[in-house]
Amino acid sequence: MSQHACFYRTSGAVGGGGALTLQHDDHSAVSPGRPGSGVFPDSPLGENVEGIPTGRDVEWEPLVDYRRNGVSETTIHGAVAWAHGDEVIHSFGGNVLCYGRSMMKPFMLKAFCEVLDDETNWSQKAIAVASHNGDTEHVAAAQSLLSESEWGLMLTPLDVPLIQFGRQVRRPRRWYHTCSGEHAAILKGCRLKGWKRAGYTLPSHEVFLSFMKTIRGFLGQDWQPKRIAKDGCGLPTIANTVNELARLCAGLVRQKDDDWIWSAMVEHPDLIGGFNRLDSTIIKAGEGKVIAKEGADGLLGLSIEHPDYPKGLGIVVKIAHGWNSQATWYVARAVLGVLGIELRNPYPLHRQKAFIVPGVVPPHLLEVLKTIPTWDEWDPDQDRWHYEIPTRGEGID
Repeated sequence: MSQHACFYRTSGAVGGGGALTLQHDDHSAVSPGRPGSGVFPDSPLGENVEGIPTGRDVEWEPLVDYRRNGVSETTIHGAVAWAHGDEVIHSFGGNVLCYGRSMMKPFMLKAFCEVLDDETNWSQKAIAVASHNGDTEHVAAAQSLLSESEWGLMLTPLDVPLIQFGRQVRRPRRWYHTCSGEHAAILKGCRLKGWKRAGYTLPSHEVFLSFMKTIRGFLGQDWQPKRIAKDGCGLPTIANTVNELARLCAGLVRQKDDDWIWSAMVEHPDLIGGFNRLDSTIIKAGEGKVIAKEGADGLLGLSIEHPDYPKGLGIVVKIAHGWNSQATWYVARAVLGVLGIELRNPYPLHRQKAFIVPGVVPPHLLEVLKTIPTWDEWDPDQDRWHYEIPTRGEGID
């Protein structure tokens, strides 16, 4: 217990026990107005900042719910945005403001596409835009981007592989971090461009300034982020609305032949995430017409080449409570299915069934959505007894 706070027992409780209350004798060193307090929030309740809506303020909508014998037990809220070129053609759940996180890696690497083209193979190109599991092949591809003497320049946090087996038996290393391929590619690109590599994660570095130039190439030269924050890997991440993110994803379709990013992701889908990861599975299901990228805390971006959308189709899913691979998978199967792209169902729920909310797709695609089951033929209802159940019995009062 801090020397500035103590527990006190109030009097008057039945049995003489009383209730414990926490009282501060002195203001702590991080109380508002004290030296050092500026690096802490002002209140545990949060604060309202004009123009920065929080998750409490936006109009999240249910996207999918899990039912046991017809009764909803879990409802997953979120937002979905569809963009055809620069036009947002469908929005459900509000134009939520969020950070693009790792979904933005293809855009971060745009600045290095030219200098890395002849200096990297396809595996190295793919791992550069990956958020990988930390498997052996992921680490090997990331490490191959740099000479051993350069490994000390890496600023990814220490981490363990995402898969459970690896988490149990491996000590933390920078290379296991899901963003290690991106960091290694950035360091290699900085050397080839003649940029200093010290401070490559800072928002004042050429890496971030080039990233901002790329984003403005899609969203307009006057676009400004409402917030810039430090991502989990240490690189800057910018706040975008889901509508803006959908427009960015549509832009990747238009630029698919301008650089190697699309081809690298299609060539090595299992390097982008990992075996059985959602984005890797979507890329394989798309057969060259779709690239997908997960982002931390509930983001999935889809860039889709489709004859009905000649300007490029971008779809973004944001889950309100953060990353939920299974729920996002059901939504992705729905939105891809109405476009004629078959993504398999995720692993089945335990004695539940998932049901999609119609608003995840534009109204004119609703009839197609009704034909896409969220279960498989080997997964019948096991959440009920298929006969009439008596609730009264003879001899029981």
